[in-house]
Amino acid sequence: MKNPYLYGYLPLFSIILYSLTFGIFTVSKSIQLFQSIGIYNGMREFLTDVEIRMLLLFVFFLCFFMLFSALKLIGETIHEIGMLFFSKDSEGGAVKAARGGYVLFFIGSLISAFAIQSFTALIIIFALSLFCFFVYSIYKMSQYMSLSGMIGLIAFEILFWSFFITVVIFVCMKLYNGILASLPFAK
Repeated sequence: MKNPYLYGYLPLFSIILYSLTFGIFTVSKSIQLFQSIGIYNGMREFLTDVEIRMLLLFVFFLCFFMLFSALKLIGETIHEIGMLFFSKDSEGGAVKAARGGYVLFFIGSLISAFAIQSFTALIIIFALSLFCFFVYSIYKMSQYMSLSGMIGLIAFEILFWSFFITVVIFVCMKLYNGILASLPFAK
């Protein structure tokens, strides 16, 4: 089947599966936290155990869904800006060729369903899916780009993501330090 829209649904399903697996893991850890600080029994007065788990799953699923969707949007935008700068492909064949890599993310999201109990395993599976997709897309686009264009595209994407992650970590650390400094018992 040679339909150009064949892989169009895979990013959505991958995001849903990753959000669900990360959400289920976060629900189990948050319930453990609620039990250790003593608010879980108070919550049980208003809701059953299943209702608490379902509500928490919905909230965490939604948060992870928004996070993964935003990362996909940013990633595709940066990738296509890099293609604008470094590719001479005027018909978009390189982008179309790399879309088959969505299968790799989908397979990774299916595998993550077996690693719900380990955050490290979830992160490793997601990182491996991301790395495999990156290598696959570079391989598929290499026939549409020159060697200098490929090097430029790879450097551009690595520099952007390094800068982006550094800024996010810096902002989180500043926020964390600001919250700690504002607490009366932390002084």
